[in-house]
Amino acid sequence: MVLCLCLLIACTPVQAPPRPGPTPVSDVHALDRFYDQQLSWGDCAPYATGAQSQDAFHTPGVECARLTVPLDYARPHGETITVGVLRHKASDPADRIGSLVMNPGGPGGSGMEAAAHLAPTVASTAIGLRFDLVGFDPRGVGASEPRVRCLTDAERDAERANHPGDGISPESAAAWTAEARDFTAKCVQRTEDGADLLANVGTRDVVKDLDILRAALGDKKLSYLGYSYGTQIGYSYAEAFPANVRVMLLDGAIDPTEDETHSLVAQGEGFAHAFGLFATECAKHAGCAVGQDPAKAVATFDNLTRPLLATPARAGGGRTLSYDDAMTSVVEAMYSQQSWPILNTGLNLLRAGDGSALLQLADSYYERGADGRYSSLQDAYYAVRCIDNPREQGPAAVTATHQRMLAAAPFLGGGRPDEGEPDICASWPVPSTSQPHRPFLPGVPPPLVISTVDDPATPYQAGVTLAGEMGGGLLTYEGAQHTAFLHGNQCVDVNGLAYLVDGTLPPPGTRCQV
Repeated sequence: MVLCLCLLIACTPVQAPPRPGPTPVSDVHALDRFYDQQLSWGDCAPYATGAQSQDAFHTPGVECARLTVPLDYARPHGETITVGVLRHKASDPADRIGSLVMNPGGPGGSGMEAAAHLAPTVASTAIGLRFDLVGFDPRGVGASEPRVRCLTDAERDAERANHPGDGISPESAAAWTAEARDFTAKCVQRTEDGADLLANVGTRDVVKDLDILRAALGDKKLSYLGYSYGTQIGYSYAEAFPANVRVMLLDGAIDPTEDETHSLVAQGEGFAHAFGLFATECAKHAGCAVGQDPAKAVATFDNLTRPLLATPARAGGGRTLSYDDAMTSVVEAMYSQQSWPILNTGLNLLRAGDGSALLQLADSYYERGADGRYSSLQDAYYAVRCIDNPREQGPAAVTATHQRMLAAAPFLGGGRPDEGEPDICASWPVPSTSQPHRPFLPGVPPPLVISTVDDPATPYQAGVTLAGEMGGGLLTYEGAQHTAFLHGNQCVDVNGLAYLVDGTLPPPGTRCQV
């Protein structure tokens, strides 16, 4: 559904973009050349890195540029890197408010692709009319250069076909550790600038790039839309540059006080809850793949998928469906209730020996194109997650995390996609640059936080916590999906658009229903 919300306010004249606070370098003017740069906009085709971005960048009216930033902000006169940027200009320039910069999450998601896909949807709304919609690929991601590179496409396929176990038994724990060390070594070897880029790819540095982008776009203050991990970029930016925030809509919140282990366990619990909702809805219909008794759905699902450990299912095109890919397909389907019928069809096909539908779901999760090429999502995901969180201390702590993850989501049976994260981060080659904490946000305009009651990936309570920590407004969506703004719910969209245009928060306690 495309909404049209025409809210008119007086536009603020463009002023010279402000500089950030003191920098941790001896020359306080060292960043001037970055803040003063002019973006050279042009055709987006050269920025495509695969079939998905090629398709996205064919969107009419989009243009792209590269933003130059320091590789290491502690050495602003040293090596530079670039951040890919895409924009779709406001269709009513006379009533233009400024830029709306967005990030779709991940970490590792392409903001350029997301903005290109979103532009037609919002064309007749206040966003399309009054904002330049801007998406950026954070450093190390997508069209940004250099890009984090760890596994080849063939190696990613092979990894998905291999199941090292649940990470709990000594043999399984050793297998996960060996795989993690191989992965991290390849990240250092194959990423241009190696450990130097990996040491500076975290959220701490992304928000500094974002402030330079704000200035290069000519905006006095930042209007920002962040989904999922994009909410972490948002609140981290607000903490680093509180005077530079105009409005900030954060949907599908990351709890700023939660460490990696707690977030993985909470996410596992969220997916387990969503699977229960799927089983309950499925049981109402004939042909439910997990049976007519929701209480037995996990056992039925396990009996259906466990044989894949010994014998993967045929999936067409010379490919097969592995056990781990079956688990990933379920996780992918839990992101939106609209995918539940696809999952049910895929599970019924699997019962007949056909894994093709589930494999397509898993490919979607991993952003594997029909040409067999992967986006940078997975490699960048670990690079950011591992540098944004403190490490597990020792093999026993890693094993304990595996145990907690399995207990939180027993239906996944210790399968991917997230099972290897504690091992990878424990062996990551550079130290963390951030850690969970209560954000200090004096003077920041109150954000709008949207939190979905049955969100499987970012629990509802995380949004409640973030809104409270930031002194913002909370909009509750009573649905079963990951994020809600601009996904077709009129109540959510009307409130979100009103906030972005004039900063008006919905009344306390506002709830939107499916």
